[in-house]
Amino acid sequence: MSATNVHVKAFNRQLSTANPNLQVYLMPHLSFNLIATDPSSKARAGLIQTDHGDIPTPIFMPVGTAGSVKAVTAGQLEQEVKARVILGNTYHLYLRPGTGVLENAGGIHRFINWSRPVLTDSGGYQVFSLAGTRKITEEGVVFKSHIDGSAHLFTPEKVMDIQRSIGGDIIMAFDECPAFGAGYEYARSSMDLTHRWLDRCLARFAGTPDKYGYAQNLFPIVQGGVFEDLRRESCEFISSRNALGNAIGGLSVGEPDEQLYEMTALCCEHLPPEKPRYLMGVGTPWNLLECIALGVDMFDCVMPTRNGRNGMLFTSKGVINIDNKKWENDFSPIDDGIDCTLSNQYSKAYLRHLIKSKELTALTIASVHNLSFYLHLVKECREHILQGDFASWKNQQVELLKQRL
Repeated sequence: MSATNVHVKAFNRQLSTANPNLQVYLMPHLSFNLIATDPSSKARAGLIQTDHGDIPTPIFMPVGTAGSVKAVTAGQLEQEVKARVILGNTYHLYLRPGTGVLENAGGIHRFINWSRPVLTDSGGYQVFSLAGTRKITEEGVVFKSHIDGSAHLFTPEKVMDIQRSIGGDIIMAFDECPAFGAGYEYARSSMDLTHRWLDRCLARFAGTPDKYGYAQNLFPIVQGGVFEDLRRESCEFISSRNALGNAIGGLSVGEPDEQLYEMTALCCEHLPPEKPRYLMGVGTPWNLLECIALGVDMFDCVMPTRNGRNGMLFTSKGVINIDNKKWENDFSPIDDGIDCTLSNQYSKAYLRHLIKSKELTALTIASVHNLSFYLHLVKECREHILQGDFASWKNQQVELLKQRL
């Protein structure tokens, strides 16, 4: 019997014992095979298997907040970017187009014409960023829509139902993400609330069936701010729930990189090695490299597309501000060091012209390039982990990629 089956059966027994009247639907749908570990770091190469396809790790997930990666088509994501999994957001998809439309379409995959895996964020980060327009209680969070000001309630149970309706292959537990700078007492109270909400998420998830004929999988989220004892306690609590994968939340919210790496290392040390580890909302190319070295398997971030739309390009030779005049007559490719037609086909001078002219094509080229670079980077990481020389290669790459060209 696989480790995945053992954990799922144990969790089913745990739920049934706690509530004999609960009909448990949770089945062993997602598997993770650890293939190699770098001998000089904690970097791992693995394979996540879902009903919509395999995800080689380490992996970066482009963010398609409202069912679309901004300025990039599904075809470009698959053919140019070579994305293996993308992210959608519960808060935004719930408000627009709404779960009714998504259910009528047959789920997010059919709605957006994407055949590979989708991970749905719980919406917790978006809800908690609405300072002044939301109220947190034990039951859940009351918030006002940024679209029309209407009031809504997110509970752990409702967030599970919404994500079932959206149709993600991997769905996230509802958590509270405290702001950077929150004190110890608030961080502890927030973490304890996240843990109580997790048990409600798990019960609701296990008591409802998958939709659309494929498997859905729930990941809990570690919280605890920048406090070592809280992070350790949260990792132990999350690990005890035997989910098929685990996420690290509440980081990359303003803390220095040193704290990001310190908390990530601690979490990787205390989360089970046989499960995929997902670091939410991270980050720059060098953040990815350093956190892969610490044992992280999965990442997402809006940075490549958001920065690309504003003229910042991440390349295999360093960072480019394409708006600078120095690129006006540079007719070399945007980046011929990666396998991306748009990056190889168009020159820096042409992209700068499009940016300066506010041509919409510029947003597509820059976004596709940055995403292609991120996917190229994690593919390179995987290859060097398999070769056993990741640590030395990573140290060279970090300094190279940080360069401002």
